[in-house]
Amino acid sequence: MSYVSGYTCTLCEKEYTKDQGPMTTCPICGDLGILDVNYDYKSIAKVLTRDALRENEERSIWRYAPLLPVESTHLIKTLKVGGTPLYPSQNLAHHIGIDTLHIKDDGVNPTASLKDRASVIAVVRAMEEGKDTIACSSTGNAASSLAGNAAHMGLKTVIFVPKRAPKGKLTQLLVYGAKVVSVDGDYRSTFELSKAAIEHYGWYNRNAAINPYLVEGKKTVALEIAEQLSFDVPDWVVVSVGDGCTIAGVYKGFYDLLSIGLIEKMPRLLGVQAEGCAPFYHAFKDNKALEATEENTLADSIAVGIPRNPVKGIQAVAASGGTYVTVTDQEILASIALLGKTEGIFGEPAGVAGVAGLKKALEEGIIHKKDKVTVIVTGNGLKDVEHGMEAVGEPMRLKPDIQSFIKIMNEAEGITNG
Repeated sequence: MSYVSGYTCTLCEKEYTKDQGPMTTCPICGDLGILDVNYDYKSIAKVLTRDALRENEERSIWRYAPLLPVESTHLIKTLKVGGTPLYPSQNLAHHIGIDTLHIKDDGVNPTASLKDRASVIAVVRAMEEGKDTIACSSTGNAASSLAGNAAHMGLKTVIFVPKRAPKGKLTQLLVYGAKVVSVDGDYRSTFELSKAAIEHYGWYNRNAAINPYLVEGKKTVALEIAEQLSFDVPDWVVVSVGDGCTIAGVYKGFYDLLSIGLIEKMPRLLGVQAEGCAPFYHAFKDNKALEATEENTLADSIAVGIPRNPVKGIQAVAASGGTYVTVTDQEILASIALLGKTEGIFGEPAGVAGVAGLKKALEEGIIHKKDKVTVIVTGNGLKDVEHGMEAVGEPMRLKPDIQSFIKIMNEAEGITNG
């Protein structure tokens, strides 16, 4: 059963009951009135206990079903989203100078990104509302995750992507059978086209900044982190930020756990943006309204010049006592190589931006050596192999001759032949 009790507009703060039917945005504020989904926490606290979780053999996000805005009808049929590993750092922590670091690898989800958590909710919600087609705009990951999760459930998808979307993500979309529209423009124009098409055809809207249910899917990464740490949550959780929905989801997950008494504190959130596309960073630092920026970064998944979820993205960090930092594209590329060689985890540019941000925060004294930190890697590097190669360089090339190999190895190790 669903424990949703209603909705609250993040703009005018008007509350709506669940009896008023499913909502996406505030009827008064329109598209700017993004909603928060409210729950009956008192009832949830009786069923979602530590004992209940220990006895629950389900390892997908559906183990947290009482905290999700869906009924149980379709859950057993979906792809197995969530249950991703949380690794204690073996080498990276020492390399960057921190005592306790965990890495949440969400690149092992079914379509290789955290966005599966939102998309599987979208698919179930669409089926509950009797829709057979789902659409969205995306820089890549949201689109590929939607296409894969929808294909598994027999639904059709129409995906709008900006022309810069990496080939790996476009290939995923086509493999999953999506109808793909490559828009000759930036993310803003792509979003507006998708919005108009969705309104015209009556498709289910998966755009996370408009659809409040999708943040509820993203929050499950926080629920897992807390449970995997035996509910002793870290001092800081670090996550890359594009449209603000993921960091809003991380906050909501920890807020839910606080509300039902499973954790005792809220971790501070560090939002990481690319220097060439940092609207949240500038709004937060200057304490002003969020303004549109250029999308000048190779980290396509967080290249969102006009975020559609500005209120939640700012409020989540502020309410947690956290902050924002920016990192350069070169710092992002360096973190791809660093994470790979120290931990054996291959992240795409946006996926490792959090690692780059953590390193920056340590250097600037925002995070300290003794702080306990978890960084979320949001997507797998195989989605963007070109930038992965740019990060690590080309392999050595030689003829099939052992002497040639020995010579190259000696040169690499600085050995001379006297």
